[in-house]
Amino acid sequence: MGKTILFVCTGNTCRSPMAEGLLRKMAKEAGLSIEVKSAGVAAMEGSSISSHSQKVLTDKGVDGRLHSQPVREPLVREADLILTMTTRHKNQVLSRFPSAEGKIYTLLEYAGGDLQEEQANADRELVELVTRHSLGQSLSKAERERALFLESLAQDQDIPDPFGGTLEDYRICARDIESALSRLIAKLKKE
Repeated sequence: MGKTILFVCTGNTCRSPMAEGLLRKMAKEAGLSIEVKSAGVAAMEGSSISSHSQKVLTDKGVDGRLHSQPVREPLVREADLILTMTTRHKNQVLSRFPSAEGKIYTLLEYAGGDLQEEQANADRELVELVTRHSLGQSLSKAERERALFLESLAQDQDIPDPFGGTLEDYRICARDIESALSRLIAKLKKE
C-alpha cells in the first residue's frame, strides 16, 4: 500500500467525506495506490454524511456510503499526510496531536496553486506558535496577537463549509475540493 491520507473537517459529514470519496476515485483512475480516510475534530462516531454530500458523491460516480468518525491518535499516527479543510482544523489537530507536525497542511496549502512564499512563511510561523502553545509553553501577549493575525491571513487557505446550504453550495464546495485534488494527484504522481 502506498501513502495513507487523512482528510479532516469539523463534523466529518460534508467537506472531508467529499474529499475522501473524490480522492479515492481520482487516485484509482490515476493508478495511484493510496489509502484515503476522513475524520472530524468534532465528529460523532458513525453519523451519516449529509444528504447533499452523498448526492454530490453519487452524481460524481463515487460508490458507497461514508460515515463520520472523530480524529483519534491512531488515525493521526497511521497517516502519512493529513489534509485539513481549514487552518483552524489544522491548528486544532496540532494542539491535540503535536506529533502531526510535519505531515499536516490545509488541502489548499499542500496542493499548491495560488500560495505564495509569503503565505508559506506565515503558515510556518503560525504552526510554530501553535505547536509551542500545545506543548505547554506560554506565549507572550505579542506572540498571541501575532498568532491571531497569522490565522486571519490563513483564511485564504480554507475550503468554505457548505453545512446548512443548498445542494448547489455543496456542488460548488466539491468543485473547489476537486480542483485542489487534481493538483494533489499531480503532486503525488511526481513523488
